[in-house]
Amino acid sequence: MLSLNITIVLSGSTCSNNDINVLEASHLFANLAEGKSPPANYTILDKDYDTGYYLADGIYPKWSTLVQTIHNPQGPKKVLFAQKQESCRKDVERAFGVLQSRWAIVKGPTRFWDKRVLHDIMTACIIMHNMIIEDERDLSAPIRDYNPAPALSVELVTNESTRFDDFLARHRKIKDKSAHIALRNALIKHLWNQHGIHG
Repeated sequence: MLSLNITIVLSGSTCSNNDINVLEASHLFANLAEGKSPPANYTILDKDYDTGYYLADGIYPKWSTLVQTIHNPQGPKKVLFAQKQESCRKDVERAFGVLQSRWAIVKGPTRFWDKRVLHDIMTACIIMHNMIIEDERDLSAPIRDYNPAPALSVELVTNESTRFDDFLARHRKIKDKSAHIALRNALIKHLWNQHGIHG
């Protein structure tokens, strides 16, 4: 059974923003460019990665932190990848549907609400939702091991020029189209290999 725990909140008025406006207003990428992001360390095909990524559809830019689906995929590897990604996206829609069915305030119109109030409402609903999920969880289920993230090291920079150069380097890394393509191709191959299909 899939867990419906929700970990990220991007709130705004329903139907008031298209995907690109939401992306531009998102604090996630600004924080990433500033070097403030949750640790994300994983390995795909023997290559280590230290930056997380988000699943997106074709309207989003080809950034290293966004992995787009493949429209009209050609070949079994790309078909499998597109199916799995679409399945994950449907899980997100399902989780939001659960929030809407659980709390009428999430379902109602919000166009004229202050964004901070919307964020607080969504955050409160998600916290309560996660508490309900935790309370309903099967306590006899086996606990899975996880790999803890390494401790963060903080380096204070007093030179503003260095800080700005680091910001620009991270910003370029986020918007690196070749890294986007390489990550997506690695994910396609990794997913294919995970399903015991080699070729």
